[in-house]
Amino acid sequence: MTRTPLYGDSLWINVRLATLDPQHAAPYGALEAHALLVRDGRIAAIVPQAGIDLAAFAGEVIDGAGRWLTPGLIDCHTHLVYGGNRAAEWEKRLTGVPYQQIAAEGGGIVSTVRATRALDEEALADLSLPRLKALMREGVTTVEIKSGYGLTLEDELKQLGAARRLAAGLPVEVAPTLLAAHAVPPEFAGDADGYIEHVVNVILPAAARQGLAEAVDVFCEGVGFSPAQARRVFDAARQHGLKVKGHVEQLSNLHGAALVAEYHGLSADHIEYLDDAGVDALKAAGTVAVLLPGAYYFLRETQQPPVARLRAAGVPMAVSTDLNPGTSPFASLRLALNQACVLFGLTPEEALAGATRHAAQALGRGATHGRLAEGCVADLLLWDIEHPAEIVYGLGTNPLQLRVFRGVIQHESNE
Repeated sequence: MTRTPLYGDSLWINVRLATLDPQHAAPYGALEAHALLVRDGRIAAIVPQAGIDLAAFAGEVIDGAGRWLTPGLIDCHTHLVYGGNRAAEWEKRLTGVPYQQIAAEGGGIVSTVRATRALDEEALADLSLPRLKALMREGVTTVEIKSGYGLTLEDELKQLGAARRLAAGLPVEVAPTLLAAHAVPPEFAGDADGYIEHVVNVILPAAARQGLAEAVDVFCEGVGFSPAQARRVFDAARQHGLKVKGHVEQLSNLHGAALVAEYHGLSADHIEYLDDAGVDALKAAGTVAVLLPGAYYFLRETQQPPVARLRAAGVPMAVSTDLNPGTSPFASLRLALNQACVLFGLTPEEALAGATRHAAQALGRGATHGRLAEGCVADLLLWDIEHPAEIVYGLGTNPLQLRVFRGVIQHESNE
């Protein structure tokens, strides 16, 4: 037998590959008896192990002892940089106090805005660090972080700066998103149009100019901003070279998903009230539907997203934590995957694709992230499991054995 010489930094052998790559027909894109080669932080090759000349390989050989190797997990929708918490108001809600009363007493998003504004960038990053590390311990290697709790020029940029600070100090990739159009701040009470004018003319250009955001998000809802106001933000985003996404159809159907699709947006998120026309629009535009079961669970909602229609139409479905202090205070992507299966009816394979391949698409990284494939970044996870469904199935223990970021094995000491 002719053996193939390989050149690279590391070679993973005796692993079962869950590639999550649709070019492989087996469930989870599984490949048995293959080895994975890493060179310069990327996957250089995936080849049958039997044809490798191991004796001639000059790099590090890593024996997976029959464990499963997957792409790194991607959390494509989080608000993890914020100040304070809202546990006390959650307790009030559980005892029957209506949200309107809580808000009138200074609770709700206003309380998070107040707590976030009170911190400087360094303190905000320090406070958010444990949440990011919790995601990383479960295997997250790429995470989106939104602003939206500052609602002034200084404080929105501060949130995005804190996100950049976190990325600089940890082996994780951060995708920053400007969500200044999250709520109307107290300074613009009763003047949503005036605040959108401020976002479009002041906050968004500054974020783009300073390179602090790669995408722009809008909360398009009756309690947020109208489609016409969202359109103004999207037009400004396009003018400044930023990508578009939207919080849409969470509480009602304002046809926000179709608006996002009109701009060929990266993703339409929440989408519990998405209708057939919205599904068709997402399909035509190639926009990802992001499911956020944590918020659905925490708010005890009953309107489920149209998973069967999305599946039938072939719309890619991502799954994310929506980590935030008010409606989804969960720093666990594995919990979100489990919830997506139990509450929304996804299969474990669909859920894992939703936190790898489809989540990468939702962040504009579909060509380089979320799959085990030649040319993709070498963000890898080695799991001590018998079947990939176990990643989604059981919580409370962590079967993750090794977390690899850009080809380098990470350990607790440097996370």
